[in-house]
Amino acid sequence: MQPVNLFELEPLAREKLSPLAWDYYIGGAEDEHSLVENREAFRRLKLRPRVVADVPERDLTVELFGQRLSLPVLLAPTSHQRLAHPDAEIATARAAAAAGTLTTLGTGNHYSVEEVLAAAPHPFLFQIYCYESREITERIVRRAEAAGARALVVTVDATFAPRRERHLRNGFMLPPEVELRNLVGVGLQDHLLQPEHGGMEAFIASLRQLLLTWDEIDWLRSITATPIVLKGVMTAEDAVLAAEHGMDGIIVSNHGGRQIDGTLATIDALPEIADAVGGRIEILMDSGIRRGTDVLKALALGAKATLIGRPYLWGLTLHGEAGVRMVIEMLRDEISSAMGQLGVADVKRIDRSLVR
Repeated sequence: MQPVNLFELEPLAREKLSPLAWDYYIGGAEDEHSLVENREAFRRLKLRPRVVADVPERDLTVELFGQRLSLPVLLAPTSHQRLAHPDAEIATARAAAAAGTLTTLGTGNHYSVEEVLAAAPHPFLFQIYCYESREITERIVRRAEAAGARALVVTVDATFAPRRERHLRNGFMLPPEVELRNLVGVGLQDHLLQPEHGGMEAFIASLRQLLLTWDEIDWLRSITATPIVLKGVMTAEDAVLAAEHGMDGIIVSNHGGRQIDGTLATIDALPEIADAVGGRIEILMDSGIRRGTDVLKALALGAKATLIGRPYLWGLTLHGEAGVRMVIEMLRDEISSAMGQLGVADVKRIDRSLVR
């Protein structure tokens, strides 16, 4: 049977992926409670439909960092996409371009940013882990700028290695065909050999990420005029600091439940952050999005747009570029349908009256 929603893609992808790849993609930290809570929190939020509304057409478009998006859904940064499909980030970038949205390329990708842009010339965001030293981090920044990144997405919730117990049990290692080409040319290529000597935990530990402090964030701000977005903000206090330190946006995210277990769901963290920031910077949200109504709930509680991760990996696994495009179009159809049922004509006018 043809899948009709994102939930139905997951078991199909599991059948096709190797057990190690499945555990890598699906797994969370420790007991994986946060991973589950990201979904449960959406179920607790209830919609308030307005009826007898004039909504024959619905406007799903938003503008983000100077780019008009056809719907408020972007592709989040995900590592090791070649475990899912040989075309990896090239497929996801092409799908995003065809759908009128943005993908987020990153330092954990198989294809280099230059290779992706040669195959899929379209605006993109670039995710950065701050490795080793300011010198190496600046090389990554300059590489992303040279390629034309619309914004730099700095992951701030992954300074310390997580306890992903699935990895500890199975000794996850990257197969030799999965290269990390964005590490080549910036002084990190020696780390590409680490998976042969202790698996993923040894690889992550070998990279020696910078201990991110607000001093480091200030330094990043000082070396680039490209918009900077902090990914991994989960409290109002940190959101306010991000605005005060000149950030252009934040992504409310608990890393899909992959870094530390027992956190708030991201949708539960979102309202206090939106209240505290007060429109000073862009707010995006990821973790747990599986339905068009999830997207609308996030917009109602203060996000300008959302990002998806695991769902498009399932699409990539099954059908490459076409599968990623299918995932985006499923969400587009659900968002538009729900807007009609809710009496909402424009996603940019959604507010908290939509949910309880």
